[in-house]
Amino acid sequence: MLPRNNSPASPADSLWYKDAVIYQVHVRAFSDSDNDGIGDFRGLMQKLDYLQDLGVSALWLLPFYPSPLKDDGYDISDYSGVHKSYGSLRDFQAFLREAHRRGLRVITELVLNHTSDQHPWFQRARTAAPGSRERDFYVWSDTPERYRDARIIFKDFETSNWTWDATAEAYYWHRFYSHQPDLNFDNPDMRRALLHVVDQWLGMGVDGLRLDAVPYLYEREGTSCENLPETHEYLRELRRHVDERFPGRVLLGEANQWPEDAIAYFGSGDECNTVSRSSTSSSKRRRSPRAVSGRFSCATMTS
Repeated sequence: MLPRNNSPASPADSLWYKDAVIYQVHVRAFSDSDNDGIGDFRGLMQKLDYLQDLGVSALWLLPFYPSPLKDDGYDISDYSGVHKSYGSLRDFQAFLREAHRRGLRVITELVLNHTSDQHPWFQRARTAAPGSRERDFYVWSDTPERYRDARIIFKDFETSNWTWDATAEAYYWHRFYSHQPDLNFDNPDMRRALLHVVDQWLGMGVDGLRLDAVPYLYEREGTSCENLPETHEYLRELRRHVDERFPGRVLLGEANQWPEDAIAYFGSGDECNTVSRSSTSSSKRRRSPRAVSGRFSCATMTS
């Protein structure tokens, strides 16, 4: 764990997100510093004055972590690094310093629900013994008949929320693409591993985390496996952790649900600071394959 950040945030500072002008940036599509055709952190850093002149007060970075890029970076294979096409961790830290020097906040993505099937956690899980700590980082079953009341979100691409893994000789659960196995939030070891990720990035100075796909974290038989009480309890745990260690930082939850369900992710002021819906349509579809230059319209609510 990184050291605790004991710097108290003033009441005004802790509410910076209330009137922030947030600019969403896909690093790979924004500015290319080395003419290889792919944007990078050095290029983004060179454009900070331009962004500041636009009146932007915060930058929300889409996933920039190591990834096979089958889902535009939302299939993360390493939570702790930077995709080599975008630069290095040192480049990110230099960008963060320069953004802060200009008074710009930086929000990064924390893809909570799932990883890439190339993540070392999953590669260990599929070869580990059933019931072991490593295996239980993900959700496994001997049958694809469990959780039948959960809808298939990407019906155009997936026929089941379960996929057979020949190495593990078991099915693994995924609410989105089959190359994105869902993490097992019933496993306290996995939750602790995610807190290490939170501490790394907030300890580095990141101002906020966008929590991707928060409604889908837990599975329970006889339910839709969405918006479950256990999910809200986990978010309260995460909020306490962040408030105690990193006062003034923000959790922005993505809840692509009906408004009456999405608003519940504020809790009683003890879950997410802000909540976004990836689409204002009523389809509740989370996302479809994206163009390089953009993702979706976004409606954001603050408590």
